[in-house]
Order: sequence, then C-alpha cells, then structure tokens
Amino acid sequence: MIGYYVHHQGRGHLHRAVCVSRHLCTPVTGFSSLPRPDGWEGDWVRLPMDADAAVPGAEAAGAADPTAGGALHWVPRHHPGLRERMGAVADWITRAAPTLFVSDVSVEVALLARLMGVPVVAAAMRGDRFDPAHRLGYTVADALLAPWPAELPEPDWPRAWLDKTVHTGAFSRYDGRPRAHVRPAGGPREVVVMLGAGGSGVDGDDFRRAAASTPGWTWTFLGAPGEAWVDDPWPVLCRADVVVTHAGQNAVAECAAARVPTVVVPQDRPHGEQHATAEALRAGDLATVRATWPEPGEWADLLNRTRERPADRWARWAPGDGARRAAEALDHVSATSLDRQAA
Repeated sequence: MIGYYVHHQGRGHLHRAVCVSRHLCTPVTGFSSLPRPDGWEGDWVRLPMDADAAVPGAEAAGAADPTAGGALHWVPRHHPGLRERMGAVADWITRAAPTLFVSDVSVEVALLARLMGVPVVAAAMRGDRFDPAHRLGYTVADALLAPWPAELPEPDWPRAWLDKTVHTGAFSRYDGRPRAHVRPAGGPREVVVMLGAGGSGVDGDDFRRAAASTPGWTWTFLGAPGEAWVDDPWPVLCRADVVVTHAGQNAVAECAAARVPTVVVPQDRPHGEQHATAEALRAGDLATVRATWPEPGEWADLLNRTRERPADRWARWAPGDGARRAAEALDHVSATSLDRQAA
C-alpha cells in the first residue's frame, strides 16, 4: 500500500498525482485538503486545513513559531487543523502499514511518515532548496521524483540527492491525449494567456494593454482576473498559435504536451521555483522566456518570433511517458521496501 500526500495550493500537485495513480500497480490512498478528484485510483482521505484563521485558536497559533525556529516550513503551535491532519495521517499509517509514502509536497508529512518507519519518496521542486527544512526532507527521502529531464538538471544539487533522483521528464493530464481541433491556416492568429490557480503577478490592465498593442492577434484569457476558470483548456491550447503562461511545473507541462510555441513569464514563488524553471527552459531553448511581463510595444515582435519556434522541441522536456516512469519508480521503491521487511 502507498500513501500519497497532495498539497492543496494550485492544481499542479493534484493533476500530477492523478496521472501517476493511473499507472500504479500498488494500491494507493490519497491525502489532501482538496476534495477527491475525478479519475483518482484508490481511496482518498480529506484532511483539515492547517492554515485557516477561521478555526478557533488558529489566528494566535499562526504567529506562534510556525517554522520551529527555521527547522521546518509550517508547524504552528497548538493549531487544531495541523494536529488533526497529522493525526489522520498517523492513524492511517498505523492501520494500513504502508510500504511507501509519497509527499507532493510537505516536508512535515514526509518527516512524519519516516519517523513512523515508512520509506518516503519526495516530489522534487526546482529553485533554492538548501534551507534546513528542504535539506532535511530531501535527505530522509528514499528517492526524489524530478518532473524534468536529466539533461536540464538543477545546478549545485549535492551528489547524494542526484544519486537517488528519478528524472521522469515533465508530465501532465494531457499526455497521450489526441490533439483537439486545430484552427485551419489562414484564420486570425490567436494568443492564449493561461494562468493557474496559484496566483498571478499581472492584472487585467496588463492584458488589455498587450491585446491593444497587437491588432493582428486575437487574445484569449484563461484564469485571468475577471475571466471564467476553464477546467479543461486542452482544446484552446491546441488551437493557439502562441501560449503565454507562467513557469509553474504543471502549466509548462501542459504547453509541452500540446506542442505549442510558448512565452514563459515566471512569477515570484517561494524559493525562486518558477525562475529556476524558466532558466532551465531558456538553457534548453524550449520557450521564449521573459523575466518580467513585456511592455505593450514589445508584444508584436515577441509573438511573431515565438510563433516560428519549432514546437516539436518540447519533446525534450515532456517525452509523454513521465507519469508511467514515476509510477514505475514508486512501485519499485514500494516492492523493495516490502522485500526488505520480509527479509
């Protein structure tokens, strides 16, 4: 049995977990504050939130040493949600005796599982992960799953981390999905702006100015302020001439799956995650990368140049079988753990 923790921020962690679960041979139980997703293979345990000021006592607890002196990321003293969610995970581990626990991502959940004697696999993330909490989480993990290609690694990772890293390449819910209807040639050129659920660094005025400066293009906004959320952007991605997105792992993986020329504008995230991903894309010449949102006068040339970028280069980033590779790695670690226990 495998336990699989899914962080509730954004939707990338959830999409990745669903993709991997479909390829697992080992039974799996998911843990998250998010509701059970469609397509999840296995049981699902809904966890209480650990950062909700509406919970009695949470507001005071949130200011009470939430990092344990800098050793961890989020363990506020006396928070009832934190206590209940950790208790739920611990109770399940006691009852189910899993052979593996996957964390995507929480150092605290990974550490809890390892303290209970369960092997741990951590979902690796780009950026500066050399703070004490990440060092601890990556060190106690039996393996690290890196959803990027080995030839575009994170710089300065220690050999101990690299030796246990499985580079799966990027993967998304769209891997293997037939391309949706593609707009016929000769129609108006379309740029699609796709933002995720994790927060945006630009606003509606930025979008309007960009669209006004490019009269030869039509603009479609997904997840922009004031725009309706689109649960399945695949048809829109497939018909786009160019996509503009941030550098979140899931957003980039979906653009790669659609094999669409892409402008990537990284947003500020903890540990510089998106900027690190953008640098890897720049190094591989896989996308047009801009450090900040372009000025209106830059857009026309930027879109025209990006449109000419060979889209098949995306196969280097997302070969199409990353979820299967990840599942095989988890099944292997789980089986190895069981063999050791039997011995």
